[in-house]
Amino acid sequence: MSDFIYHYPTLYPGILLKRYKRFFADVQLTSGEIVTAHCPNTGPMKGVYIPGNPVQLSKTDNPKRKLAYTWEMIQLNDNEPTWVGVNTGLPNKIIKLALQKYIFPELGKYDEVKSEVVYGQDRKSRIDFCLLSEQKAMNLSNQLDTNYVGIKNKSLLIEDNRPIYLEVKNTTWTDKRLALFPDTETTRGQKHLRELMALLPQNRGVMLYFINRSDCTHFAPGDNADPIYGKLLRQALSMGLELLPCRFETTPVGVKYLGLAELQI
Repeated sequence: MSDFIYHYPTLYPGILLKRYKRFFADVQLTSGEIVTAHCPNTGPMKGVYIPGNPVQLSKTDNPKRKLAYTWEMIQLNDNEPTWVGVNTGLPNKIIKLALQKYIFPELGKYDEVKSEVVYGQDRKSRIDFCLLSEQKAMNLSNQLDTNYVGIKNKSLLIEDNRPIYLEVKNTTWTDKRLALFPDTETTRGQKHLRELMALLPQNRGVMLYFINRSDCTHFAPGDNADPIYGKLLRQALSMGLELLPCRFETTPVGVKYLGLAELQI
């Protein structure tokens, strides 16, 4: 049985020529053809954007797409040859699949997963996932503005049935085998931490760092990029925020879960 959580469609190998205007990347395919691919990562891609390195592209037949190709991953050699996922639209999809398969024992047992749940003091933010026991799901079903993803198993019981608010952060910046987040100042990420802290202790708050490469064994906040974020993260931990620095192996075939990285806080 395959242990891939996610399987990629057919991918097209090539060499990265350049990335520009945040959304565009020119790639020379193995056929020699040069194509412009959509770059779904709008961040600085610190340590990941390296022209001349091998990349993999997916391709769509959707005639409405201006760019048929999408940049999915790049191969780096920081420690050993390692594929690193650059499509920031994928981690949440993969985590949804993982939650449905109950891959993270640290979360305990739950009956339902709700995605894009409205929360926060101003009710203008959305948490990536809210995990509910059946009892809590019934109590909160009329209070949450969500896109529903159903997981119903009446035989599952949990001792701590507080709702779990879970935020996902894609992580690719590294220092040798230490994964770091964030790779730039993120006022949005700071806001997420403050809003998760406001939910404690009536609810469980979980920050899940999706380490999108297999060569990292440890995780720490990226203090050099955003010291405020690091300070807030440590404050949130002291208040009961839970951290899941999750290691994933990205390959041209699919994505596997490797377990938790060791936390250096």
